[in-house]
Amino acid sequence: MPDSPFQLASEFSPQGDQAQAIAKLVKSVRAGNTHQTLLGVTGSGKTFTMANVIAEIGEPTLIMSHNKTLAAQLYSEFKNFFPHNAVEYFVSYFDYYQPEAYIPRTDTYIEKDSSINDEIERMRLSAMSALLTRRDVIVVSSVSCI
Repeated sequence: MPDSPFQLASEFSPQGDQAQAIAKLVKSVRAGNTHQTLLGVTGSGKTFTMANVIAEIGEPTLIMSHNKTLAAQLYSEFKNFFPHNAVEYFVSYFDYYQPEAYIPRTDTYIEKDSSINDEIERMRLSAMSALLTRRDVIVVSSVSCI
């Protein structure tokens, strides 16, 4: 990790199978493999394992979550693991979104309506800025936003 711009801050060290998983994932990434899966039950340390992989690889990283709730949790955890690096949050800025619709049976048109969360919009802009200006960037995003 000496050349890595990522400074992992943790009082923990890899336990059990984590060290082996970290080594295999790092080796695979360096071999050019673009698709890998890290399996583990809830609470098994997958996030910590990936934090170690990120620190070892030293490249800007995109972490995709299947929903905003898990993305927020991962964002918080990675902010704690990497307090000196740019950990950013990129999810949909809509608090509410109603697409336009037409109901032919009643000849009713429903206009599009939405509500934007200004704080999340600011965080999205921060993520874009970090990607353009830094190399030590981790972006946590929801799949639906990408």
